[in-house]
Amino acid sequence: MHIVYELDETRIAQLHGFFAREWWTSHRSLEETRRCVEGSQICIGLTDDAGDLIGFARVITDYTFKALVFDVIVADAHRGKGLGDHLIKLVLEHPDLARVRHFELYCLPDVGPFYERHGFSTEVGGVRLMRRDRV
Repeated sequence: MHIVYELDETRIAQLHGFFAREWWTSHRSLEETRRCVEGSQICIGLTDDAGDLIGFARVITDYTFKALVFDVIVADAHRGKGLGDHLIKLVLEHPDLARVRHFELYCLPDVGPFYERHGFSTEVGGVRLMRRDRV
């Protein structure tokens, strides 16, 4: 396994293939996948020995107060091997994020225990998620 911090067109297409198989990202087009990668300050990919993408996470941040973690995903064939844990560790220990005060993310309750193992909590001082959809 190897770590990459930039995704070329081939790996963006592979990431889009991962997204196409998940309910939470299946609606994304290849162009939207490309834009979200390009618009993130930090992208972390895991590749196999052949160079194919097998895991991914991205971060949007101000490098001081907040780092919002998105799209932690591992290829189906590589799940259950600790790659998700490795991705979260790489995010939390990324040198560019060393001064960030709060790491935050969205997740459904069924994956909460995974993130709790890494120190994430739902105790956020009464903060409430709010959203406005663009129609």
